[in-house]
Amino acid sequence: MGTSNSSISAVVLSISILIVAASAGSFYDDMDTTFGGERAKIVNGGQDLSLSLDQYSGSGFQSKHEYLFGRFDMQLKLVPGNSAGTVTTFYLSSQGAGHDEIDFEFLGNSTGNPYTIHTNVYSQGKGNKEQQFHLWFDPTAAFHTYTIVWNSLRIIFLIDNIPVRVFNNNDAAGVPFPKSQPMRVYASLWNADDWATQGGRVKTDWTNAPFTASYRKFNANAKKVGPNSESTNSVNDNQSWSTQGLDAAGRNRIRWVQTKHMIYNYCNDRKRFPNGISAECKTSRFL
Repeated sequence: MGTSNSSISAVVLSISILIVAASAGSFYDDMDTTFGGERAKIVNGGQDLSLSLDQYSGSGFQSKHEYLFGRFDMQLKLVPGNSAGTVTTFYLSSQGAGHDEIDFEFLGNSTGNPYTIHTNVYSQGKGNKEQQFHLWFDPTAAFHTYTIVWNSLRIIFLIDNIPVRVFNNNDAAGVPFPKSQPMRVYASLWNADDWATQGGRVKTDWTNAPFTASYRKFNANAKKVGPNSESTNSVNDNQSWSTQGLDAAGRNRIRWVQTKHMIYNYCNDRKRFPNGISAECKTSRFL
């Protein structure tokens, strides 16, 4: 009996998922706590990590290795209930005044109101490229996968493998693009009630503390740089991320996200940028 193309595709997809899952390392091997002491906890044999925030401190971690381009996946379950004032993050960053940075930030809200997904790209110390979204699911009810693809051509932000934003390399047009500074992976949970929720109008309710966010299944299929990088290359040697873009299905999905779920786009903020939009905003509607 013949096998249908759809059946073959399903098998290939299942195998690919297993390969990615198998290549996910241990938080003990991949991460160091940066602040918060015991508020950052690695559990389940290194497979899970939780960050907590109370009125005294938040918490965070960073990758042991630096990377120059790659695909970075993390599963997160965000602070449930009244999370107003809190910010949970998953991002890449270099160091120094002229640093590069690629941000996923999750801005908490009062019970019953949606999280705001805040994205930004910094290059050579300059950001101001924010796009924000409301999700089409409850990010506190279960784990979801948040992905940053970073290559020399573009940066792609994905949620459960659905593209929500693309930032293309427009270096030729004078728009700085992160391409030469190695970056580490960071995550944190901290208090930002001066701006995070409704512009700072809703403050953190410390009677709900400690606030806790959960992380798992970190995978960096990426080019490691620095000491010992050659001996610690990712076990997943699939480098399709190095030229990854959007196919027709991806373009349709990002149109859906940006039409239905985007709540802020710096490219449309004429009040904030009265001298005109940035050059990259002119190249494509769906950035």
